[in-house]
Amino acid sequence: MKSTVVTFPHGHVSGRAQIVGSVPVGGRHGLVASETPFHPLDHTWPDQPADRGVIGGLPVLDCVTGARAADGEILLGGDIPVRRGADGWDWLVVHVTGDPLAVGAEVELEVDAGHRAALSAGHTACHLAALALNAALAGRWRKEARLDALGHPDFDQSAITSSRITPHASADEYRLGKSLRKKGFTAEGLDVAEVGREVNERLQAWVTAGAPVRIDVPGPELTARRTWHCALPEGEASIPCGGTHVRDAAELGGVTVELILDGDGQSLSMRTTVTP
Repeated sequence: MKSTVVTFPHGHVSGRAQIVGSVPVGGRHGLVASETPFHPLDHTWPDQPADRGVIGGLPVLDCVTGARAADGEILLGGDIPVRRGADGWDWLVVHVTGDPLAVGAEVELEVDAGHRAALSAGHTACHLAALALNAALAGRWRKEARLDALGHPDFDQSAITSSRITPHASADEYRLGKSLRKKGFTAEGLDVAEVGREVNERLQAWVTAGAPVRIDVPGPELTARRTWHCALPEGEASIPCGGTHVRDAAELGGVTVELILDGDGQSLSMRTTVTP
């Protein structure tokens, strides 16, 4: 059993492949195909949920990342002790079903295209919102900081603690604590309403410009280190990303964010919504 070949980075939602393995998942069956259009939940940064759909006529109840160790043992999700792509492991897309399929069977795989499209919209909007937030907060850095692809201090990557993609939306959580202050960020007097207005104005301009989106795919395996690119008016933006996306920012229709500062000023939440 080799690392799974994935076609979702190219936007595929269907395919045909051979069942090459099966692993118990509680009282369910984890099916591994030689190739799949399904996007699984990542075990190290679970931002984008798994695709829905059908494999060999069976509903896919979940789709998770699996890893096979050198001794042949297959571990799933949070039980995997190494990061995706670690040497000496085979990396698998595991389709969880209620009933088994025979190893060696040739099957059709179909992803729920509407659900995929909604998640893709939420994921692209999440990246755009992060870049717009970086720009809006650029004046709050007292020290030199890591820059994003547009040349702004990368608040998003410096402060983020979690990111969750949902259909046509995303939720990002940022920590504004001592470690961020040591890096040079000033959170005192942060006016989230004003920052939110600036972020939303920039997002509207980017969507109106119809910035094209593409994914750099260096290899066919699940472990390939893919990169999201968007040709924005300010320049080419890029973010390492293993998820799925729309092909053009104009497809989003409208993107708005709401920023929420907690009571003690130690954390910031960003809620991003797509209105197709």
